[in-house]
Amino acid sequence: MVDLVVRSRRAVIPDGERPAAVSVSGGRIVAVDAYEAPVDAAEDVDLGELALLPGLVDTHVHVNEPGRTEWEGFATATRAAAAGGITAIVDMPLNSLPPTVTAEALIVKKDAAAGKIHVDVGFWGGAIPGNASDLPALHAAGVYGFKAFLADSGVPEFPPLHAGQLAEAFAAVPALFVVHAEDPDHLHAAAPSSAYADFLASRPPRAEDDAVATAIEAARAAGARLHILHLSAASALPLIAAARADGVRVTAETCPHYLTLDAAEIPAGATEFKCCPPIRDAANQDLLWSALADGLITCVVSDHSPCTPDLKRRDTGDFAAAWGGIASVQLGLPVVWTAARDRGHSLADVVAWMARRPADLVGLTGKGRIAVGRDADLVAFDPDATFVVDPARLHHRNPVTPYAGKTLSGVVRTTWLRGRAVDGDAPQGRFLIREVS
Repeated sequence: MVDLVVRSRRAVIPDGERPAAVSVSGGRIVAVDAYEAPVDAAEDVDLGELALLPGLVDTHVHVNEPGRTEWEGFATATRAAAAGGITAIVDMPLNSLPPTVTAEALIVKKDAAAGKIHVDVGFWGGAIPGNASDLPALHAAGVYGFKAFLADSGVPEFPPLHAGQLAEAFAAVPALFVVHAEDPDHLHAAAPSSAYADFLASRPPRAEDDAVATAIEAARAAGARLHILHLSAASALPLIAAARADGVRVTAETCPHYLTLDAAEIPAGATEFKCCPPIRDAANQDLLWSALADGLITCVVSDHSPCTPDLKRRDTGDFAAAWGGIASVQLGLPVVWTAARDRGHSLADVVAWMARRPADLVGLTGKGRIAVGRDADLVAFDPDATFVVDPARLHHRNPVTPYAGKTLSGVVRTTWLRGRAVDGDAPQGRFLIREVS
């Protein structure tokens, strides 16, 4: 007898979408059979026409605990993730205090998270000026790689690297480096304004282009593995394509907001739309979708970057003063599915972008696929149901969202973590540690 079998006429497995029965024992998938297959199971769940997806993997989440837990926290962020069909996140090394830039700081963060997590959680380390000697020990402690900024991060305890410091970090440890690529020489402080266009003009595409070029050249020289975070400017795509063709190990991600929100439609003073790099125009968005379709952009992740409502400055609507970040870990799946379906993409495409490839990026060999031997991280998803985004129904600590009032397609009905339904009450997540090959 197995512990659980979940049946669906629309199971998204590695070879596509088909009817299947997924059997689970001891938290792992032990068989993927025909939908009607007889299975002796303690629990038999038949989803019928509801889709069965692998749990999503979000490798770009700012949890902010400890130190800025009023912005977010492990309990609220992971509860929101589970509600959105995500079963594993990798936490960014900022904006917590201390930032995760030493092995000792990683211990502090894990202590803060212990007993609170509703999904599995891994960690990034941070590369900042002066900590190159700390990177090997932090890598050995199990972080999945290192995040670096090439421009101001927004918090003083996590300063940016210049090109020489990035090269020094690459040389310090053979690891995956994930880079916020904006060149400060092409950024300027926006004047106080409620007009989104004024903020957008302060962060032009050239800032991303030149920073991507800088990061690629550093990776080329060091033979390092590079991942470009939250790509917004499609003008940088040819640089990435050329580098990959030339043998540089470079990949890129984008985010739901860059794929679905249009700069021309952002209302005056609507600072919930502010993020860095910024949301750009519809023509740029079309190019991002094309790059996603052809595999040049590999992943779609949230860049969940929340703050307290007052830091969004909705009282003044001043884009220059507002915190730049979008909280969306709970909404990423329906946001992307709504737009993807309209563009002719399948659920299998969305699973590749939001589960399989993020898992592959960081080497989570137990995640991202419905396959024998994988963790039984599963999602019952109704792709045809619609809902209107109500911020009050979000599990984020601070329910501020640019998607408020939007009608989206796709509702998560149940999320299973290693074969157990996540109820949002009893945390059952585990810490993830980088697998050493």
